[in-house]
Amino acid sequence: MDTTCIMCPMGCALTVTEQDGKVVVTGNTCPRGEKYGVAEYSHPERVVTTLLKTTRGGVVSVKTDRPIPKDKIGDFLAWAAAFRVEGVVVTGDVIAEDPVSCGARVVATADYGV
Repeated sequence: MDTTCIMCPMGCALTVTEQDGKVVVTGNTCPRGEKYGVAEYSHPERVVTTLLKTTRGGVVSVKTDRPIPKDKIGDFLAWAAAFRVEGVVVTGDVIAEDPVSCGARVVATADYGV
């Protein structure tokens, strides 16, 4: 697998393979690149940012407070499409606790209705 490390501005081009049951990373210039390559190969995760509709016809910007497994992103976006935010929202408010059962809360990244 080829990927680009995002752990620092260098953006090293990584090649990640499995050899004799061990994940091997090449192309990194620091230990952070190796750690990133192993995680990306074995359990890729992403912080998800999206917009949630409100009950008043607007939208509010939100994100997960921690990365979620890539295979849960579709479930998260389906939840987000159906969910409606009620009332005033202030940046940092927790909108939902663990909506797709992977330990991440949904947090407002902008004010709404203030």
